[in-house]
Amino acid sequence: MKKISIVLYLFLCMFLIGCTSSSIPVADNTDKPIEGNINEEKPDENNLPAIENNQIDYEKIKPNENGQVMILMYHGIGEEEAEWIRTPENFKKDLQTLYDNGYRVISLRDYIENKIDVEAGFTPVVITFDDGLLNQFNLLDSGDGMKIDPDCAVGLLENFSEKYPDFGKAASFFIYYPIPFRQKDLIKEKYEFLINHGYEIGNHGYNHENLGKINIEEVQKSLSKNVMKTKEILPDYEVQSLALPYGAAPKGEDYKYVVSGNYEGFSYDHKAVLLVGSNPAPSPNSIKFNPQRLPRVRGSEMLVAGTGLYDYIKYFEKNPHKKYISDGDTNTITIPESEIDNIDKDRLVNKKVITYHLQNDNKPDES
Repeated sequence: MKKISIVLYLFLCMFLIGCTSSSIPVADNTDKPIEGNINEEKPDENNLPAIENNQIDYEKIKPNENGQVMILMYHGIGEEEAEWIRTPENFKKDLQTLYDNGYRVISLRDYIENKIDVEAGFTPVVITFDDGLLNQFNLLDSGDGMKIDPDCAVGLLENFSEKYPDFGKAASFFIYYPIPFRQKDLIKEKYEFLINHGYEIGNHGYNHENLGKINIEEVQKSLSKNVMKTKEILPDYEVQSLALPYGAAPKGEDYKYVVSGNYEGFSYDHKAVLLVGSNPAPSPNSIKFNPQRLPRVRGSEMLVAGTGLYDYIKYFEKNPHKKYISDGDTNTITIPESEIDNIDKDRLVNKKVITYHLQNDNKPDES
């Protein structure tokens, strides 16, 4: 009997030991604050909680789905490096560096809609191109049909994705008219390829107008005509995002006209408006998330003033707790306990929030 009592006592002690973890269901259409005791479950600290079918190692992965996300801004791909041009070799270097450092490409739409599907422990990144240049999507006559120029942006993305399928394949191309991608007779063919292969076509004004220097009627005319023209080519396609030409927009309350408006009976409604910006964007779970004013990071190494792609890769190496790190499950939002007051519960419909605490969570110096 004495031995049995000792065994029962040890079992009870082991059951009570552990680090804190909780699952907080977020109800649909509720204005109530998030409720529940975030310390109510206490699993053994040497056997940290796992999400079903995911087997998360919290000590190793440290998921933070309220961390920052880089939305990269590119323009041209060309033979000589310049402020707004990456050579094919340097763009390939960018993709390889992102891949090797644990970044995985997602679409802008998935980011906006909070449908980030990235393997546990990895960080999402969004790729965007402004202007719809020929060197972004060039088709060559091979004598046996048209083929994609391997040194244009689309060709480089396709080839990298084929080599590294787990990297993902997506990019948003913000175009203007009258001749996006600069091959007049191939516009429809290019558009259809893009939307059938996971890419997005976005608004960049009808003729790259400076939206901060024209009146409100002209702003609406420019943005409406862009959407209207795209609809003529792709009747079933919905343009959902705008990259501000020159990063310029109307001031004050008139800013709303870059988000939505109409002209001569044709309307537009952008789910996202991208700035030129110079820093990563908030997580779509964050109380700081504002899809109408999304900053971007320069995909360049020239004249970036410390705010380019490689600057932020280094920053996140020193401050990994600042970046978005996936838990690998699209149905859950996993964050450190310290982030619980920084999430926007109204955006988490049909998702479950999981918080966790690590005994040895030593944050690196942010300096």
